[in-house]
Amino acid sequence: MQKILIHGGKKLTGTITISGAKNSAVALIPAAILCDEETKIYNVPEISDRDNLINIIETLNVEVKTSNDTITINTKKFKNTYIPETLSSKLRASYYFMGALLGKDKYVEISLPGGCKIGDRKIDYHLKGFKALGATITLEDNKYIIKADKLIGNKIYFDFASVGATINVMLAAVKAKGITTINNAAKEPEIVNVATFLNNMGAKITGAGTSKITIEGVNYLHKAIIEVIPDRIEAGTYIILGTLLGENLLIKNIIKDHLTALLSKLNEIGASIEVNGNNLLINKSEKLKAFNITTLIYPGFPTDLAQPMTTLMTQCEGISILEETIYNNRMGQIKYLNSMGADITTKNQIAFIKGKTPLYGNDVVASDLRAGASLIIAGLIANGVTKISGIEHILRGYEHIIEKLTQVGADINIIEE
Repeated sequence: MQKILIHGGKKLTGTITISGAKNSAVALIPAAILCDEETKIYNVPEISDRDNLINIIETLNVEVKTSNDTITINTKKFKNTYIPETLSSKLRASYYFMGALLGKDKYVEISLPGGCKIGDRKIDYHLKGFKALGATITLEDNKYIIKADKLIGNKIYFDFASVGATINVMLAAVKAKGITTINNAAKEPEIVNVATFLNNMGAKITGAGTSKITIEGVNYLHKAIIEVIPDRIEAGTYIILGTLLGENLLIKNIIKDHLTALLSKLNEIGASIEVNGNNLLINKSEKLKAFNITTLIYPGFPTDLAQPMTTLMTQCEGISILEETIYNNRMGQIKYLNSMGADITTKNQIAFIKGKTPLYGNDVVASDLRAGASLIIAGLIANGVTKISGIEHILRGYEHIIEKLTQVGADINIIEE
């Protein structure tokens, strides 16, 4: 079994360059099959989710070529087929093939998606959107069959601004007849990235990044390119880490506007941060004030950074409060932080973190991707040795995390046990 081994307490100095956004890349790759020609996606992070999506695309007889951070996808020999559980269960984002295949071929046969176990993550809004466009949906055992004689544009309203549902309906509607409007659409930057890719192919999408997206259906999508935006969650993770261990730590390739909620909160509690264009310089802050966070849909504080922030809260003076409102099982890191010396109690989806507490190395488990990031931060600031198992979750979403941290002075590596 692979584990991450950390000897804590090392200062971090040097440069970390932020990779392409995981949450964008995992939608752009399925979106590429809608193209009737060839597409190129640049700045794709080398993570296991990327590899799993490529495996699914190749099952559809689509030609895929990878070269460093670039993926070239040619759909001219596309052949629709069942996507089995052995492929779909490896990541949550496999559900984007529902919208992409429905939009391209009006037929989808796919097993249930996988992903981190962070609470109820139903796809009801996705299915509601597909039905509004004219699709019929059957669930047989663990397999969805989604089909339509034709897709007709419609007005769709989401009770909750779901990122996945917004993107999936966008994919399905791009080639539908007529006009589709998505009301109460999610506004995340990753949605804008996907809409730009589709528009580059010749789609007619307006309003991405606002609460109302309009899609006018087209018959053909031509050759196009797109660059994956920088990963705001990866950037946030390293910024949090720099607040605790940085010594002139430079974080390159950020988009400041995508990090407003995080940077505002860190400035509020006394962090030492300087932003210059697309770069950010951060130093360890010796005294941080306790603070409160409630996770919200974008542009509110991102749920994906709440778990890394929990570790930061253990090093703040006073009682901090974290309320998770998006998912109902996103506190898998807390019992392990407590085993390392933290003083955290929970009630429902609220964590109360008493600080400042010294942390000590221990054997811990990454229950999901962002819990793993939280534990890596804890291990790096702890006294002694930390071993993290369940690292497959971490490698799903952070490109070359061991190499990036090693280059700035961390004592961290992957071992076999």
